[in-house]
Amino acid sequence: MKQLIVQYKVKAERAAENQQLVQAVFEELNRTNPGGLHYAAFKQSDGVTFVHIAALEGAENPLSKSPAFQAFQAGIRERCEVPPVASDMAEVGTYQF
Repeated sequence: MKQLIVQYKVKAERAAENQQLVQAVFEELNRTNPGGLHYAAFKQSDGVTFVHIAALEGAENPLSKSPAFQAFQAGIRERCEVPPVASDMAEVGTYQF
């Protein structure tokens, strides 16, 4: 299973827009229920730093076919103060996550 974490910081005036775009991705995922994806997004207490965590069961990422995710990605660089940094992860342990 491939696991990754992505962190970025948006411009303060674009934080609400970014959150709405992220929420639209989750609304779509809840409607379409694609298999092979475990996904979570968090906003840190500063209100502008976002962290996304994904685990993919197969080689194909269901987000790549998601219109809502494509809309989220379309303007990410312009919304960011610090651009997204993606890192692969290896699971050490989880509890109900």
